[in-house]
Amino acid sequence: MHFNFIWAVICASVGSGFQHGYNTGVVNPPHEVIAEWIRRSPHTGVSSEDGVVLLWSAAVAIFCIGGMIGGGLVGVFANKMGRKGGLIFNNFFALVAALMMFSAKPCNTVYLLIAGRFVIGLNCGLNAGLAPMYLSEISPTKIRGAVGSMYQLMITISIMIAQLLGLQSVLGSENIWHYLFLLTGVPAIIQLVGFLFAPESPKYYLEEKQNEDKATKALHKLNGDEDISNQFQEIKSDIESSKATSNVTIKDLFMESKLRKPLMILCFLMVAQQLSGINAVMFYSTHIFKMGNLSEESSQYSTLGVGIVNVLVTIVSVYLVEFFGRKTLLLVGFAGMFVSTLLLFIGLYFVVSYNWAGYACIGFVYIYVIFFASGAGSIPWLIGPELFNTACRPAALSLAVPTNWLFNFFVGIAFLPIQEHIGAAVFIIFIICQVLSLIVIWMFVPETKNKPIEEITALFQ
Repeated sequence: MHFNFIWAVICASVGSGFQHGYNTGVVNPPHEVIAEWIRRSPHTGVSSEDGVVLLWSAAVAIFCIGGMIGGGLVGVFANKMGRKGGLIFNNFFALVAALMMFSAKPCNTVYLLIAGRFVIGLNCGLNAGLAPMYLSEISPTKIRGAVGSMYQLMITISIMIAQLLGLQSVLGSENIWHYLFLLTGVPAIIQLVGFLFAPESPKYYLEEKQNEDKATKALHKLNGDEDISNQFQEIKSDIESSKATSNVTIKDLFMESKLRKPLMILCFLMVAQQLSGINAVMFYSTHIFKMGNLSEESSQYSTLGVGIVNVLVTIVSVYLVEFFGRKTLLLVGFAGMFVSTLLLFIGLYFVVSYNWAGYACIGFVYIYVIFFASGAGSIPWLIGPELFNTACRPAALSLAVPTNWLFNFFVGIAFLPIQEHIGAAVFIIFIICQVLSLIVIWMFVPETKNKPIEEITALFQ
């Protein structure tokens, strides 16, 4: 692999995946510190504990509303600005959001934090569609799965970084927690500078600009002195096959059976990923560990452990996805999540009577994260660009990405209030969804490992 290709992968995955993961995990460890600040803030207008819970849940979950809207704009940005151009412009949302969230504490208003979370959600929703699309389109077929997994790997690394920085002994203390949100601007600046030296997607030049010269130059920049004829021909074949469905609209995706089937599969995988319960763990794992009768400090360090496990397993999954295939890892992942969530549900009922049960619950959460990271974490993002040709891809992702964020929002806004009323039984919802996901994946999701795009799309003819 040429240095320029590696550089482009790093710019796309670090600058984009970091925002997605960091802003998912950053609200977890300082939960109690920020909640106490909300209680004392004169501008909240709430006095009850339920009001504080609702405001905090809104600050957590409105991130997903922004993501849903940003995801809906993926097609517009991808086609009008290009994959790289859209990612560059998107960094300005991150810079504005960082300043808004940082200013919430000096201005002493939670509503500025909520507004900033919405804007960074816009950024992450666009990233979630544009970055995997860019990575897929610059990658040779034989390593497309591994490269596509880099986005999810960066998400897990940045979640871990957020959990580490959010410890009370680092930046999660009462006086400086707002600096956690200012750091959101750092990867935005890194990507702005880094992308100055990375090429645009060759497919974008061929499909949208009809410029073979620029596409060839982009491929040469990505591959150096290596022969690009096979990759160039593969891109042209993908584009030729997509001409039969040129100018694809969202309406076309629903009206044509060969497009509706992969769209339903992709959207289902996005829903299944969220209803597996992962963001209940990523948003609220410190709270979950406290349900297991652990102290605040022990809960925060256990949450950091979740981030570390998530990173290590995701690194391994980069290799597993090309060895075992997408469908196999999805099935194994959801089966493992079902067993570990069921054990966590049972374990939480024993923590009152047995001290060891709290530590067993930590183990069950870790096992859950291992199985999530090995399959359901990266594959929905990876398989999306594989199920559609170039003409259909932006419109399909413009539906799939908002679907993911919508259900992310439902989990983020509903988990705490439901848990306050029914306790550990809240995990029954995730258990049922995991079983249903297993059945649908087994019956309907195709294997896309090592298959050219035109061969995959032909499955739905």
